[in-house]
This record gives sequence, structure tokens and C-alpha cells, in this order.
Amino acid sequence: MRILHFVTGGFSGATQVAIDLSLAALHTPGYEVMLVLRRKPSTDEARIEKLRQQGLQVHVVSNWMHLITVWELRKVIRSFKPDAVFAHGFSDHIWGRRAAVAENVPRIFHVEHNSRERYTARRLAQSQTLMPHTEACIGVSEGVRTSLLEHGFDPAKCIAIHNGIDLERFPESISKPWEQREPAIIMASRFARQKDHATLIRALAVLKEWGPTPTLYLAGGGKQRLRQKAQDLAAQLGLKQQVHFLGNVADLPQRLGATQIFVLATHWEGFGLATVEAMLAGCACIVSDVPGATEVFEPDESGILVPESDAQALATTLQQLLEKPEQAQKLGLAARKYALQHFGREHMWQQYQAILHPSV
Repeated sequence: MRILHFVTGGFSGATQVAIDLSLAALHTPGYEVMLVLRRKPSTDEARIEKLRQQGLQVHVVSNWMHLITVWELRKVIRSFKPDAVFAHGFSDHIWGRRAAVAENVPRIFHVEHNSRERYTARRLAQSQTLMPHTEACIGVSEGVRTSLLEHGFDPAKCIAIHNGIDLERFPESISKPWEQREPAIIMASRFARQKDHATLIRALAVLKEWGPTPTLYLAGGGKQRLRQKAQDLAAQLGLKQQVHFLGNVADLPQRLGATQIFVLATHWEGFGLATVEAMLAGCACIVSDVPGATEVFEPDESGILVPESDAQALATTLQQLLEKPEQAQKLGLAARKYALQHFGREHMWQQYQAILHPSV
């Protein structure tokens, strides 16, 4: 079976899921796979070359006009002749499915990666027009599936498959023993409007008033304007010495494994891959209580939920874990165990195989 995944080339969470599914298929007998990326300013040629060195067929199409994107993708489809196309993320799932329909691909799937996408009336109509040709709409969490239903997508076609992680990236050996970890906080997330770096920085200011002054590491790229806004807020609150802006980091698993506490402060999520990575690294995880983000752990057992945009509540939880490291360590151990059981890449791939081969 030939499978084509089409996704943004911005190396977001959606891109990583498409990559992981492609690599899983690549190593499964009976499959040939191609990954097609829509070029973005952040498209990393070095990362693409690394994927090719792993044996994955990767093609990049233009981004400057949707008609050109669809035209170039049609050419790739015509050459590769896939049996199934998975079109990932908004608005790429529209252009991917449009090209697949035009080239008469027999099986077409829409994969939604966020619980709050920017569907205008026009974009929603474009997506709905493609529904008769779409075999299934896959939400990467129950929260995303619920969002699809709220937008009026066919309930009979909407399913949820949780994202998975390549567990080999997170062997136990990457994580330091708890007592050797820095009692610091890390948030690994791009700077985007859905992410709530501001509340985390304000929570750090509240902590400082109470006494604790932990270091905060902010890892991730994203929009420079939003990063600058976060830097200005940290300076305004007198936190320049505490808050470190790391940008994109190549050794994220090791950094997570050297830090005690992970926070995902966010306004909405599709699933929360960054949280799963932190869980696999054994961090004590604190996450905003929003759709999508709440499904990655058992609250109060393998992670803690805090109200969205509530700096005071976040500061209280951080203080508790900083002052009771044994509680934080217990959360981290439970988090890793839970993530290993539920969020491996192979587990995700098995569920995608089940929709490709429903009779097996």
C-alpha cells in the first residue's frame, strides 16, 4: 500500500506526527510512503535531509499561492500514485484533499490537529465540500473530535486517535536522577497566539513575591513578535535574570531530563505532544485545563491541571512542587510510566493501520 502524508513544512506538532507516521510505515512490510511538506519560512532543509537519510521520500511544494500548492501536489500524487492520502492540519487538509480528489485517490483522510482552528465560513464550506470524498476525519484527541462535531462535520466519519511519540528518543538513560536535576521550570513550545507564556511569566513574578526564585527556561521558536512581547514582560516584572529564552534546541529530551518541572501554559491544544515528551523525560507536569491538553495524563496522579490564564493558581502549584520535591518526583515517575503505556508511536500507527485495514 502506498501512503502519502501532506502537512505544513513548519515542523510544528502536526509535522512531527506526520513524520512519525511516515517513519512507522516505512519500517512496516507492505507499505511505501511519501511525506510532502508545504514550504514555510521555518522549513528546515537540514531536518529534511536527515529524514531522507533515514530512507524517507520527502517532497516540498510551494506555499505562496494555494492554487500553485494544489497544482504541485497533484503532480506529486500523479507520479507517486498513492492508495491513500492523509492531509494534516488547517488549512493544509483542504489543499491536500483537493489535490487528492482531483487525482482520483481512492482513499482520502483529513487529520485535524487542534481544537480551535480559524474556520471562516468560506474555509468551512470548502472543507465540507470535500466531505463526500473523505473516508474519515481524524481528531488527534477527543477534544479535537468534539470540535469537529461542533463545526458540523459528519459524526459517522469523525474519530479520535491520540498522537504518539518515538519512544526511542526518550530512553531512561537521558534523564538524570531526581536529586541531580535542576529544580527549575521548563516550557517547550513555540511562540504562537494559542500558547500562554505570559501567564507563566506572571506566575514566576508571583512566586518571587512569595520568596522562591526558580529559573525558567522557554524553549521553542515561533513568531518573533510574540517572543519579544514575552521578553518585554519578563523585563517589566524584574525577571530578566530568571527567564532564559533558548530558541529551538536540538537536545530537548536531555534538557527535559535535567529539569524537574514542566509547564504547558496554553489557551487551547490539539493534544499536547510537548507534554508527552516531558512525561517521558520524567518531569513533574503542570498543564492548563483546556480541551486537548487534559487528555495526556491522569489529573493529580501523573500530572496537575490548573485553570487557564490563572497566574495565581499556577504559582501556587509551582510553589507546592518546589517546596515538596518528593511529590514532584512521584508525579514525574508516574508520568513516564503512563506515557510509555499510552503514547508510543507504534500504538498510534496500529490505530491508523486499523482504519486502513478495517477487516484485519
